[in-house]
Amino acid sequence: MSFEKLGLSADILRAVADLGYTQPTPIQLQAIPAVLQGGDLLAGAQTGTGKTAGFTLPILQMLSARARPAAANGKRPVRALVLTPTRELAAQVEESVTQYGKYLRLTSMTVFGGVSMVPQVKQLARGVDILVATPGRLLDHMQQKTVDLSGVEILVLDEADRMLDMGFIRDIRRVLAALPAQRQNLLFSATFSDEIKQLADGLLKSPALIEVARRNTTAETVAQKIHPVDRDRKRELLEHLVREHNWFQVLVFTRTKHGANRLAEQLTKSGIPALAIHGNKSQGARTRALAEFKSGTLQVLVATDIAARGIDIDQLPHVVNFDLPEVAEDYVHRIGRTGRAGANGEAVSLVCVDEHQLLQQIERLIKRTIDREVIPGFEPDPHAVAQPIRKNQQGGGRRAGGGGRGGRNGGGDDARQSARAPREPRDGGRAPRQGVEPKPRREGERGGRQGGGNGGDAINVGTSQRQPAKRQGDAQRAPVRAVQGTGAPRQGQNAGRGQRNGGVGGGAGGGGGGGERGDFAQRGPRPARRDGAGGALLMGKPKRD
Repeated sequence: MSFEKLGLSADILRAVADLGYTQPTPIQLQAIPAVLQGGDLLAGAQTGTGKTAGFTLPILQMLSARARPAAANGKRPVRALVLTPTRELAAQVEESVTQYGKYLRLTSMTVFGGVSMVPQVKQLARGVDILVATPGRLLDHMQQKTVDLSGVEILVLDEADRMLDMGFIRDIRRVLAALPAQRQNLLFSATFSDEIKQLADGLLKSPALIEVARRNTTAETVAQKIHPVDRDRKRELLEHLVREHNWFQVLVFTRTKHGANRLAEQLTKSGIPALAIHGNKSQGARTRALAEFKSGTLQVLVATDIAARGIDIDQLPHVVNFDLPEVAEDYVHRIGRTGRAGANGEAVSLVCVDEHQLLQQIERLIKRTIDREVIPGFEPDPHAVAQPIRKNQQGGGRRAGGGGRGGRNGGGDDARQSARAPREPRDGGRAPRQGVEPKPRREGERGGRQGGGNGGDAINVGTSQRQPAKRQGDAQRAPVRAVQGTGAPRQGQNAGRGQRNGGVGGGAGGGGGGGERGDFAQRGPRPARRDGAGGALLMGKPKRD
């Protein structure tokens, strides 16, 4: 069946033809007619099956055929809302909307963290028909009352399973509460977990069910292979494979952000151009790395699981699991980056003795045994003893037991990571010299560590200096200088987690960089200072922005 028989308008068909598409994929054949009927939809489809066009094409068709509602209070409300788990996926979906709707008089935009809100506010004020957003930044706009969701006719939850994995369920519920009761709901997910079923039961009304592939399966067009290797020779083996087979456009997955950075640096030093993307990278750096990778100028892209969502390359040839994922379902998502839309792809996993249990979980999930191949010269030590896999300490995602979604504390989009126990605030440090006034700092300039500062560090805002503790029985801390806007000393203990604007340059205790909401930090008043070494507290004069 061709696109012409799916009930799409001539303008949409012309845009589809411009992109070189002639035959719809299986998910498109089923989803487009189902959405055009106006009912709710629950669709199970792996990444790379063409699911984005499966909902963007019918949405464009329906909105273009309906009369545009009158503007209320001078603002034209959003008519279709698409929620995605990551910035990259949001940008990819909006790009599809723009391409397929280029001959229509419909407007679209995307909003996500990591960039300034100001241009987004201006564009929203002009009115937008289709809004693609990440939950965190959308909540920012809702709180600032810069977006009108009262006229939403169609809601799409794209990659809903990933949003739940990242701990977005509370944010999703807050968004749903702001939407009109009468609307069409479309839920797309690569897997149908119990959580997805529960979400669907509460959201969808008598939905049509589409499942183009058996759940938790891998594409038949992907050739999967395991290369056993010692843990300390993985990088050497990766370099050997890339050079031996002359691989280009290789997407490599690591378990941690630090591991991604280290591997990319080592590959580059070895003469293999590589960059890393993860939640702690700025949005500009991530966008540039993706652009270079898609254009073919970058040979290897090293990514964490969440940062790779939204990478859409029609014929990505190679995916390498440098580290096996701790969650078996993520293996399906990872290798779904290749072998897309019928194209052939190769997924290689470098597995050391530490990961044998993870490999068993993956094979149990996909219900098949993956072929093993030992590369000559890289035979693993048969006497090697497995060591515990070091848990990632970069976020507080839902699966790891950390509440809430990743990114709010500067942990970036890589939210689904193991949480670490809270660290005690650091003691010690040099006290200001007698009679010398400490140089005040702006609130948030030194508060919190990058990537999710611990709440205890919030009391360092100001000069980041403490009086050394005196050991008299129990160690007693020296008085901490009060900071205007943070409350009494020791009340900043949870500021790293509670500060909503604690991203780049965030408020007291806020983490830096990569957080989905981290770019909208408010500059607070200057901290208090003492007159001389021990005089009265003087409040700094607020600085006008």
